[in-house]
Amino acid sequence: IHRGAGSLEPKEIYAAANPPASECCIPAPPVLEFDQEGNLVKAWGGPGPGYEWPESNHGITPDSKGNLFIGGNGGNDGHILKFTRDGKFLKQFGFAYASAGSNDMWAFNKVAKISLDEGANEAYVADGYGNHRVAVIDMDTGKIKRYWGAYGNKPDDTPLGNYNPDAPLAKQFRNPVHCAEPSKDGFVYVCDRPNDRIQVFTKDGKFVKETQVAKNTRGDGSVWDIAFSKDAAQKYFYLSDGANEKIHVFDRQSLTELTSFGDGGRQPGQFYAVHSIATDSKGNVYTTETYRGQRLQKFVYKGLATVTKPNQGTVWPTRTTTH
Repeated sequence: IHRGAGSLEPKEIYAAANPPASECCIPAPPVLEFDQEGNLVKAWGGPGPGYEWPESNHGITPDSKGNLFIGGNGGNDGHILKFTRDGKFLKQFGFAYASAGSNDMWAFNKVAKISLDEGANEAYVADGYGNHRVAVIDMDTGKIKRYWGAYGNKPDDTPLGNYNPDAPLAKQFRNPVHCAEPSKDGFVYVCDRPNDRIQVFTKDGKFVKETQVAKNTRGDGSVWDIAFSKDAAQKYFYLSDGANEKIHVFDRQSLTELTSFGDGGRQPGQFYAVHSIATDSKGNVYTTETYRGQRLQKFVYKGLATVTKPNQGTVWPTRTTTH
C-alpha cells in the first residue's frame, strides 16, 4: 500500500496534469499486489461508495481468506477498512473525523497497523499515531473488546514531550505506537517507536517484559515494525529501524539482539527510512521504505549461520545469472 499522488513530486506525475504535461507518468492506485518475483498482479483502492478512504492510508494486513485490513494516520483518520483481495468493500470499523481518545470504545485515532490472531478471530490495532494504546477488536464486527497502554496501564493522552534517553522510561506510550504483533505462544510484541522500546504483553494486556533498542535514538525512534521468523517456534524476530537504517535480529524469548544488517543509502541492500517488515512462508524478508525511500526490497532466506559480528553492514545483492 502506498499514498499515491500525495507522496509524489510534481515531475513524477506530469501525465496526470490536465492537459497532460508529458507522456510519463500517473500515480498508481493505493493498493498494489505483486507476486514473489515482483510482477504486478492487480491494483485498486481509493475513495468509493459506502466507505471513507483514509486521508493517509497506513498499514495493510491480509487474513487467510484473502481479506485486507487497512488503517490510516491522516489528520481525520479514526477508522479501519476491510476489503476483499479484489477490492470489494466489506466493512468500516470506526469513523473518519472521529478524533477518538485512548479510552474510547467506538473509534480509533490514526491507526498505524492491524495484526491478526485468526484463531481467536481478533485483530490487534496499534492505535497509534493519535492515541497511545493497543486495542483488540473482533475481526468481523470491529467491536473493541479490550485495550491497554504501556506496562498494561490505562492509557493517558497527556503529552509527554520529546523522548530523552537520560530520563526514566515513560509510563505511557509515545506516538506512534507502531505495531502490536501477536505470537503463536500467546504474547503480544508492541513497537513503542519514539521510546526506542519493545514491550511484551499477554494477550489480555498484562505486561511481561521490555527492552530498548538503540536507546539514544531521538526523533523518529528506533522501533518501527516487527516480523517473526517462520519456524514453528518463532524463535527469532526482525525489527525494522528506520532511524538507524538497519534491520535488527533478535532472539524472541530473551529479547537479546543477535545481529543486524543494513545501512543508510539508496543502493540495493541499503535503506532510506525502512518502515515496515514482513516474512513469507519460506522465511524471506520484505521491507518497505517511507518518506523519499518509496521502495520495497526482498531479502532471500539462506538458512542459519554463526553470527560473526554485531552488524553485517549492507547486504549487497549477488549476481545469480549472466547475460
